[in-house]
Amino acid sequence: MTRIAPSILNADFSRLAEQIQALEAGGADWIHLDIMDGHFVPNLTFGPMVVKAIRRITALPLDVHLMISRADEFLAPFLDAGADHLTVHVEAVPHLWRTLENIRTLGAKPGVTLNPATSVSLLEPVLPLADLILIMSVEPGFGGQRFLPVACERIAQLKEWRAERGLEYLIEVDGGVDLDTAAAAVAAGADVLVIGQAIFHQADVTAAVRQLRAVLPK
Repeated sequence: MTRIAPSILNADFSRLAEQIQALEAGGADWIHLDIMDGHFVPNLTFGPMVVKAIRRITALPLDVHLMISRADEFLAPFLDAGADHLTVHVEAVPHLWRTLENIRTLGAKPGVTLNPATSVSLLEPVLPLADLILIMSVEPGFGGQRFLPVACERIAQLKEWRAERGLEYLIEVDGGVDLDTAAAAVAAGADVLVIGQAIFHQADVTAAVRQLRAVLPK
């Protein structure tokens, strides 16, 4: 079954505990946390303290996406805060193989991603090391952008490589996923959908998660 991972980047932080409870009631599978440093991407969000606070209020897996420079220095702090998945960018770490091995050694599930203009072929050497491959379907940094159709081609390529090589990584997609684009992403091979505005900009967060689930292939 396709996993729904609401991105709290779009949540109302004054009611965060309440909104996470609403996500759980709707059947969300993971919580996605976008960590931005204002350097690797042109936005600034939050750090390990917020992740730790969220860990205290939910048992759902925490899917932490590190859109930061010097990511290696922050692996342990985010793991200690409660991250279950830690995803790093190809463009942001100089020794990607070592970084992914370190994430696993620290006790989290390693993930890897890349910007839309970066060749997906750069992922090939590290595919056996990853539990999660994240395809960005927008330029990272801000929510509310339009889904880039080329993401489906990249998802399909990853699905093909997974089958050919007998691997088991999950394929995640993040950016512009809504009622209109979710089914296409899943048809291409996405296993995990990161969804922001299509959930948190609705009057009823619980109903929004359920509505998204209803349009996904069974």
